[in-house]
Amino acid sequence: MGSSSSKPSGISSPHVWKGNSSTGVSQDLIESLQSSPETDASRQQAIELEIQARVAAELKRLRAQEAGALREAQEKLSAEAPSDDPAQSNKPSHYTVSKEVAALRAKLEERRKLREVPESVEKSRSELVRCLRDNDRRPLDCWREVEAFKEEVRRMEKGWVDKVVG
Repeated sequence: MGSSSSKPSGISSPHVWKGNSSTGVSQDLIESLQSSPETDASRQQAIELEIQARVAAELKRLRAQEAGALREAQEKLSAEAPSDDPAQSNKPSHYTVSKEVAALRAKLEERRKLREVPESVEKSRSELVRCLRDNDRRPLDCWREVEAFKEEVRRMEKGWVDKVVG
């Protein structure tokens, strides 16, 4: 019991069945199937890739459809007439507020311009940077340069305030 193996050893060629009766399939078809390099695994992989492509296309279509529906709903809500409730009539919708915020950001970006720093401020800044680099282990030795830089910045700020106010 169990002393012999269940597989015959020494037979390496596949078993070919040859029946006496006709199978109803042409010999050419049988030969083409036997000589085909396509295997069950490769067919299954090709089918799996096709299914994945179809699913991805369907997901893309559904996302586009949902985005369109969301856009339509937002436009419908923003175009909707204000309600009769006085508490609700003062509150803008989320969509209109986000539009206003985007417009304000665009205006702010247009106004953001760098101006030239006065030469005195630039000189005190470079002196401070030089001192800090020279005394990288002892930055407290640069207190004079720090105070000079602060004073130049104060003068620049005072000049700007006087220009804006006056």
